[in-house]
Amino acid sequence: MAKRNDLRPIIKLRSTAGTGFTYVTRKNRRNNPDRLIIRKYDPKTRAHVDFREER
Repeated sequence: MAKRNDLRPIIKLRSTAGTGFTYVTRKNRRNNPDRLIIRKYDPKTRAHVDFREER
């Protein structure tokens, strides 16, 4: 039953602003095999910054 975790693992997205703020989401390894970089809102800096996938 590990198929669920293999295809769409839970990942952490950590802020590149250095605040330590993280988002938790799932990603599809088949569509996005590389590390994700998503621009999201960081409430500590009150601005949109890049969030990188952390393993």
